[in-house]
Amino acid sequence: MSNTIREGISKIWWLVLLRGILVLLFGLFLVTAPGLALATLVLFVGAYWFVHGIFSIIGIFVGASGIHWGWLLLDGIIGILAGIFVMNHPLFSAILIPTTLVIVLAIQGIIMGIINLVQGFKGDGARAVILGIINLLFGIILLGRPLVAASVLPIVIGVFAIAGGILLIILAFRIRQAVK
Repeated sequence: MSNTIREGISKIWWLVLLRGILVLLFGLFLVTAPGLALATLVLFVGAYWFVHGIFSIIGIFVGASGIHWGWLLLDGIIGILAGIFVMNHPLFSAILIPTTLVIVLAIQGIIMGIINLVQGFKGDGARAVILGIINLLFGIILLGRPLVAASVLPIVIGVFAIAGGILLIILAFRIRQAVK
């Protein structure tokens, strides 16, 4: 590793550590208070959509984007309306948004399962067939009980965030150690 790269990494290892700590805390928040965490996230999503919509409409007049003004206007209107709806109906949105995400994941699992099965039977082997079956089952289970899956989603994301945060913290100290 060149000295320039070592010096650059040695100056930012703490950013990886900070990110790891924040992801770990976020994961703990999701696992220990999934309802409150979900409500908070939904409000942030609503605020983000609202602000994004405003900036899309501003982008029409600034002309900083290569996107046609009609698409920016549509994006802005949908963003503002979605943001207002989510912020005015946070409890309904706390059910709607995760459930929609679960349904999208279920459909994606079914589609990927079919693709894997077709690839497996065309010659990609048993691993593709097994992966296809797993994806199909996963998609069918999620599609069969989207509300149950949505209610567990914050905890599942929290567990992954805790694991990811721990790995980032370990990585930060390994980067620091490797640079020395």
